[in-house]
Amino acid sequence: MRLDKEGLESKAQWEAKGYQLPRFDRQKVADSTKENPFWIHFGAGNIFRAFQANVMQDLLNEGIMERGLIVAEGFDYEIIEKMNRPHDDYSILVTLKADGNIEKTVVGSVVESCILDSGNDMEFGHLKEIFGKKSLQMVSFTITEKGYSLTDSKGEILPAVMTDFISGPEKPVSYMGKVAALLYTRFLNGEKPIAMVSMDNCSHNGDRLFEAINAFAGKWTENGKAEEGFLAYINNKEKVSFPWTMIDKITPRPDAYIEEILNKDGIQGLEPVITSKNTYVAPFVNAEECEYLIVEDAFPNERPPLEKGGVIFTDRETVEKVERMKVCTCLNP
Repeated sequence: MRLDKEGLESKAQWEAKGYQLPRFDRQKVADSTKENPFWIHFGAGNIFRAFQANVMQDLLNEGIMERGLIVAEGFDYEIIEKMNRPHDDYSILVTLKADGNIEKTVVGSVVESCILDSGNDMEFGHLKEIFGKKSLQMVSFTITEKGYSLTDSKGEILPAVMTDFISGPEKPVSYMGKVAALLYTRFLNGEKPIAMVSMDNCSHNGDRLFEAINAFAGKWTENGKAEEGFLAYINNKEKVSFPWTMIDKITPRPDAYIEEILNKDGIQGLEPVITSKNTYVAPFVNAEECEYLIVEDAFPNERPPLEKGGVIFTDRETVEKVERMKVCTCLNP
């Protein structure tokens, strides 16, 4: 049993071991997604594979959605090269139930993986193509709070960020610089609307993302590296929104006990990979069942019906109240 397109053709073998498999035509979904992408997520880590990807899997299984997810990685490219692509972007979600049982799901809702590398013309060019599509509704992130920072612990601008401020959007090297460059592509392609949705576990996360992108737009406009209207585009909520969110999902690193269970099932190639950046990744993720994702409903290009998969949409004030309850009542009673 191999976790890839060919290995999953033996459905009966997987189902006999208790695995829930995708119940949709994945090739058809992949083709539709390539033609009209609607959601790209940055951060190919455990929480994404255990939460957002599984929400989309449920919607595809129910026939509510006909297109899947695209994931991009901008910090550790080896996650894509050594884990996503060798497994044809499939992963295994092992859900730890409150009663001690486990649920095993093969998640196939991610139909394409990309690398956020401006030094690779093919990879970055493809991301620009995706950002130029009218169909794209949302760009989400789980890149940790640090991913949005443009300064060091002393408050000084990071060298890579300073280089990008001066050089412009052509070949940025910082994470946020590359994201800003992709948004600039969308601006140049008709100022198409988009929601930029941070799903990281930090207070007022949408503002963190906005402040970073706005800084690049301001500097590039000031330095003549971007057209004058780009800064106004970023600041127009009817064009580009930065919703607040609150997320709660416990996804520890892949556990050796879970790996042993999957090995006994006869699945090959489960060995975790430690990348050169010391990222610990495996083709499976283990997570607790309980999960919450509360999202400010601010989507200028409409949005997918994620509420049918358990995501809660509300106003900004309610997102803040839920976050305060989580931090003050649940974590620090």
